[in-house]
Amino acid sequence: MKIYKIISFLLVTISLTSCKDIKPEYKIFEDYPVTNESLWLDYSKEASVFKIWSPTADAVQLHFYEKGFGGEPTATHQMESDKNGVWKLKLGEDLFGLYYTYQVKIGDSLLPETPGIYAQAVGLNGKRAMVVDLKRTNPEGWAKDTGPQVSSPNEAIIYEAHVRDLSIQPESGIQIKGKYLGLAEKGTKSPDSISTGLDHIKEMGVTHVHLLPTNDFYSIDESKLDTPQYNWGYDPFNYNVPEGSYATDPSKGEVRIKEFKEMVKAFHDYKIGVVLDVVFNHTFIYENSNFNLEVPDYYYRHNQDGTPSNASGCGNETASEREMMRKYIVETVSYWAKEYHIDGFRFDLMAILDVETMNEISTAVKKINPNIIIYGEGWSPSDSPYTWKKRAFKFNINQMPNISAFSDEIRDGLKGSVFDEKGLGFVNGGDNSEESVKMGIVGCIEHPQVNNSKVSASKEFWTNNPWQSIVYVSCHDNHTLYDKLKISRTDATENELIAMDQLANAVVLTSQGISFIHAGSEFLRTKQGVENSYNSPDSINQIDWKLKAKQSKTVTYYKNLIQLRKAHPAFRMKTGEDVRKNLEFKMTENGLISYQISNHANGDDWKNIYVIYNAKPEVVNYKLDGKWTLAVIGDQFDTTQTVEGTVKVPPISMLIAFQE
Repeated sequence: MKIYKIISFLLVTISLTSCKDIKPEYKIFEDYPVTNESLWLDYSKEASVFKIWSPTADAVQLHFYEKGFGGEPTATHQMESDKNGVWKLKLGEDLFGLYYTYQVKIGDSLLPETPGIYAQAVGLNGKRAMVVDLKRTNPEGWAKDTGPQVSSPNEAIIYEAHVRDLSIQPESGIQIKGKYLGLAEKGTKSPDSISTGLDHIKEMGVTHVHLLPTNDFYSIDESKLDTPQYNWGYDPFNYNVPEGSYATDPSKGEVRIKEFKEMVKAFHDYKIGVVLDVVFNHTFIYENSNFNLEVPDYYYRHNQDGTPSNASGCGNETASEREMMRKYIVETVSYWAKEYHIDGFRFDLMAILDVETMNEISTAVKKINPNIIIYGEGWSPSDSPYTWKKRAFKFNINQMPNISAFSDEIRDGLKGSVFDEKGLGFVNGGDNSEESVKMGIVGCIEHPQVNNSKVSASKEFWTNNPWQSIVYVSCHDNHTLYDKLKISRTDATENELIAMDQLANAVVLTSQGISFIHAGSEFLRTKQGVENSYNSPDSINQIDWKLKAKQSKTVTYYKNLIQLRKAHPAFRMKTGEDVRKNLEFKMTENGLISYQISNHANGDDWKNIYVIYNAKPEVVNYKLDGKWTLAVIGDQFDTTQTVEGTVKVPPISMLIAFQE
């Protein structure tokens, strides 16, 4: 007899309060018993073992359902606990496709049902978990699937995108719009016969695609996908399950898993890595979050009065320093690395998490894949009751030797503060931004020619090695680069705005840290001036593929920059000592920065490289010592012209020259 047909009278054979009299009372969270035991569903065709850690529970029920949404339980079972608060139930038959929930009883109260924090497959809207055989979700060739190799993290050139944005525009030429499978489509073209989607990303030459959160998030109603809905996904719900709205059928738990893997494999077929944006610093809801429905309050930090602390600015913050939360985060990230072949992780508001947890994550995933890169936001919106000295701030990055953080120094230095839409930076005519840009160029290492007292975002160097810094000028947050430039420089011509855009990411792609580009910057992406588009409609967020044809010269400029960076390791030295030894700033004045990289740095074919960033609106006559070959001047990439003496650097542009 199939287990889902068992009548729920089995429940009455065991009292719901059988453990209540022997359950100890715990005064503080640190008194809770912990376990090293695996808490994942243990599935085989012969049997399944269900597990949940809930040391304060008096009883735990396991409910079975035929479907992932709607209907009544087909059976309910009582689980049994061990001394460490792990509740278990083993059932001896093939339960593949069966949906289930846990329900915790504390005292006389039954908490709402939960799919469990270790759910690997869920039904519609993630309310119920599904018993899944993960091997059945693997696409053809999955056993041999691998991502790119990375000997140093700053070899990565990261392209940040949103699953829906890349494909949803009617002119995208992508058939399965807004879905994982849309990103797996090859050979797609716009009405202008220009490559879109996956083929465009390959054409650009980037090494990794960073996808905004793709784990199951809260705000999209998967039962109403015909109704316009949009969200970035920073409202996590089920951490170990792909988001259902990006699947062709979110009602079937296995579909989103298989399609997500097919997307990853498509990128890997093009030798492009996949980075996941993960959000462990908070949950969208607090009171009835899956964490609180298992062990109330344990997984969160609190103020002295018992209210949830709120360093995230989202109403709560998680307690990564607690043993079972640390275990959960490390195992979850490892699961994505192993099961989904993920090549990197970006941690949202990483500074809310603790240093020890981040280091354990790094150690664990590097054992799975040594090429994985890990980076995050080294700041938090508000303070936390947990000491900043043990949190993953960028200023503590040297305690995390395999992890990188975003450089807001170079971001704001290049275009002006993101907190002031009219604020100006180096490329759009600001004053006194040069030291902030220089700090970003060297990867935020200590450098004798960078005056950190004049740096806007920080007054101290914070990396040992340049690759610990993510170099960027724009991302999904705040205005797009083009919008920021246009809003801050209403007097600028369109050609000047284009030149500013090109110069900004020319600096990014010739700096020593990890290069990071916001999708669409290469053709002047706009969100029509909307700054915070997290829930704006597709009309605001979508990639406008028509712009690619319109701004083809800028697209070509970006492609050439990326190829230049990949061809010349001098722009991605591995250690701070190498940068100090080989990179010398030559001139710094308002609107102008120049430097020389020497000594065949990092094994480069070119012995010496001269870089000039001219943000001035006029030609600069710049005197070079000796004879040089031009590599880049303005938007021209040409290595046939030599110069000696004075060279004319075009307005708002970069010049690169070299000696072999």
